[in-house]
Amino acid sequence: MQVRAAAGGTFAALAATVLASAPRLGATRLVCVDGPAGSGKTTFGDRLAAALAAPLVHMDDVYAGWTLAGATDRLAEGVLRPLREARPGAYHRYDWAREEFADEPTVVPVAPALVVEGCGSAPRAWDRFTTLRVWVEAPAGLRLRRGLDRDGEALQAQWLRWQAEEAAVFAAEDTRARADLRVDGAPAVPDGPGAFTRLD
Repeated sequence: MQVRAAAGGTFAALAATVLASAPRLGATRLVCVDGPAGSGKTTFGDRLAAALAAPLVHMDDVYAGWTLAGATDRLAEGVLRPLREARPGAYHRYDWAREEFADEPTVVPVAPALVVEGCGSAPRAWDRFTTLRVWVEAPAGLRLRRGLDRDGEALQAQWLRWQAEEAAVFAAEDTRARADLRVDGAPAVPDGPGAFTRLD
């Protein structure tokens, strides 16, 4: 999908571009917001989902703790496959405090668009279903500081291991190069709440 010129740097314009595109996941336009931890994906995903009036799935809710392994498979089976068949999807949200998945499923309704945000959310295996792939990035030191400010200094070793794992996934998937839109996530509030800064 070519969105660089059409997006105009605002979430409203980007949402209009997405909704004007043909759905590729049943009747749903799948938007994947990927990039390293702490880069600003959640902020971007929240704002774009609001502009689209779309459901939002956070990859943090489908990781089995501090690993990317298996998350996209769980989401593909529980959410993407049903949506392709015009049925609601569902996933079991991971409880980080209890270190286990919830018994009750979280339902994902059939809608004109769905936003999935988080590390590893734009794998090659989903390309044929995806309307828009967004890559959000920020300097490594800033990303680590954001993570430790949120999660606590005691988790620095976990964060460093995570950064190594995500970097390997991004290299294997060529995630940044495959993105339709690349965004600067370094500003705390990029260009105000209704806009974002494109990198190219």
